[in-house]
Amino acid sequence: EVTSGYKARWHASVLAPTMFLLTTALFNELVVKPEITSYRPGCGQTNIGVPGCTTFGMPSSHTFVAFSALGHGTGIFLVDSLKWSEGRFNGGAIAGDVALPLIAAGLTYAGRVAGTPSQEHGDQALVGAAFGLGFGLLAGGAYALLQRPECPYGSGVICW
Repeated sequence: EVTSGYKARWHASVLAPTMFLLTTALFNELVVKPEITSYRPGCGQTNIGVPGCTTFGMPSSHTFVAFSALGHGTGIFLVDSLKWSEGRFNGGAIAGDVALPLIAAGLTYAGRVAGTPSQEHGDQALVGAAFGLGFGLLAGGAYALLQRPECPYGSGVICW
């Protein structure tokens, strides 16, 4: 029988979608941002390389990572609840998979756009958040569909 709720995903195979999201974040930081060349607040062509202006701002890697965690948790929560747990919702799963990442993502977004000058423009953070949420939902949903939740409770920690 499939494990219902928050106990369902405590095994090493969850590192596979996490590594995918890490790779996409690094790709964003090292390849995409330098190609878009969207300057951070207070930066421009005349002051590139000075402190605070050494990197570009769009899409925001910080909000990408925070919102990809939210998307990943939401994808797992939805598949586990609707497919594996026959539509039953678990408070622990809501708290750990959705609520905590939602709070962390909101704080990350607010921290990136707050202040004068801020770390990023609002649109730079929003683009990172949107792509992060999308990639996170894709990774979390695919993982939850392909990996049965009760996997580690029998033969081992890694079961692909």
